[in-house]
Amino acid sequence: MVHERFPLRLVPEPAPGPVAPRSPRMLGGVELVPGRVRAAVLSMSGAVVRRAEASYDATTARPADIDAALALAAGAFDGHDLVGVGVAAAGLVDPGTGLINEVNDVPALHGYPVTARLGALTGVPVRVEHRARLQVLGDRWFGAGRGRRTFASVSTGEVLGVGILYDGEVLAPAGGRSGAHMTVAASGDACTCGGRGCWKTVATTRWLRARACAAGLGDGVSLAALVERDDEAARRTVAEYAENVALGLVNIQQLFAPGLFVLHGEAREGGERFRTLIEERLRSDVASAGAELPQVSVSGAAVDDVALLGGAGLVLSHL
Repeated sequence: MVHERFPLRLVPEPAPGPVAPRSPRMLGGVELVPGRVRAAVLSMSGAVVRRAEASYDATTARPADIDAALALAAGAFDGHDLVGVGVAAAGLVDPGTGLINEVNDVPALHGYPVTARLGALTGVPVRVEHRARLQVLGDRWFGAGRGRRTFASVSTGEVLGVGILYDGEVLAPAGGRSGAHMTVAASGDACTCGGRGCWKTVATTRWLRARACAAGLGDGVSLAALVERDDEAARRTVAEYAENVALGLVNIQQLFAPGLFVLHGEAREGGERFRTLIEERLRSDVASAGAELPQVSVSGAAVDDVALLGGAGLVLSHL
């Protein structure tokens, strides 16, 4: 009750002054591989707003050198309001602890606490996953996998690997790898992992160049150059390479029937011909009439942005 001697007065609020526009929240993506750290600020739609890169000597680096390279690349995030950062890392990673457990040829990355380091630099949540597995999240949120709950994303070229989204979840078991070391030929060539006949030994750029050289097609030749040539030796080499890439994908199709395979990397150089060869091989191996007929799509994303988009997709997947 308001006292009669002191009636209630409504005092108008002062007119509001100009309000500074709020900067949009952004996503952070980081790629950490032997010899290089790349970072980028991305919009919620996957557009790269700013990027930075730093290098280090993979064989002689100490953990402090990795710290310095990471801090330099993370300068890309300065002045941006980040929701979080997703790290696409090479080697064996432990997403639960945020550690990179092992990377061939980079002793300084063994047991490296990448999420703790980046968290201290940025002050936002940081998550890490294997580079090949993260790629599928980039496709899920920003690429050909949008709207799908099951599909596979494939790295081709110098680096080989597959990420699988199955019923909306990335298949990422503890200790799991990218598929490059699945055995496709029991008596095949020796692999860098110590095994024999790994998919990696027959389906990477190294194999392609060696086979082209042996066929008299030149030293250091590219897939694009081979596809452009109109001679039997080049056509045979391209067809064999497509068959070798398909070997690993046939196993994936048999196990998980993802239906859609999105190819990244070197496969883009092969164009429609290379894509068709892989798709035809996959379709010839469909085991069940009830399975989705496999489709092969070639990503339109820039090669250098694939891992960064995956990191951004990892952040989105945990919002």
